[in-house]
Amino acid sequence: MSRIILKAILGLLMRVLFRPKVEGAENIPESGPVIVAGNHLTFLDSLFLSLVVKRQVFFIGKDEYVTTPGLKGRLMAAFFTTAGMIPVDRDGGRGGVAALMTGRRVLDEGKVFGIYPEGTRSPDGRLYRGRTGVARLALMTSAPVVPCAMIGTDRVQPGGSGRPRISQVTVRFGKPLEFSRYEGMDRDRYVLRAVTDEVMSEVMRLSGQEYVDVYATKAKSAAAAATAEHAKAA
Repeated sequence: MSRIILKAILGLLMRVLFRPKVEGAENIPESGPVIVAGNHLTFLDSLFLSLVVKRQVFFIGKDEYVTTPGLKGRLMAAFFTTAGMIPVDRDGGRGGVAALMTGRRVLDEGKVFGIYPEGTRSPDGRLYRGRTGVARLALMTSAPVVPCAMIGTDRVQPGGSGRPRISQVTVRFGKPLEFSRYEGMDRDRYVLRAVTDEVMSEVMRLSGQEYVDVYATKAKSAAAAATAEHAKAA
């Protein structure tokens, strides 16, 4: 009951402050497993997605969000679990497998699973190459994929940190994508890439973002290396 009350309070606060606009919510099936795949601009994306979808949406998140000690840790745990986050240790060698299997369990239970194919927040507001986990899940579970675009969340929280700013947010959903034509091919890397690229193409169309055919993690590493090199030369 406490989770329901907390979500209601948080939802009311976010509606008053950010006036989220929703487009295409009817594209999310009312029952059965479904994957919602979206762009990722800030950690607030999951909160806005949970707010505008009638069904509960589950996500994968770092376990440190719910294991931090003290009052701050308890508040963080309540905050993220209210948003439907399932904590997973993603730093180990098997972190990707654990996340994938958690997503499969959620879908096998007929629930909604939210995923960000970029794998991390965009470093500059552009849309980066998707990782194939979304395709693996879609082909393993036969769940439809609803592409989603978060628009304006980067204005609410520029740079992904600091105190949120008041700004309107739009959450836009596209038509469900189904990939039954690839049944039994969830280990074919060419098929997985084709499915992932199709999903990302729809996300790009919905969001209007510029697309970069590079993994966001690689772009972040390159930027960090360039900054370090610049500091060394200064």
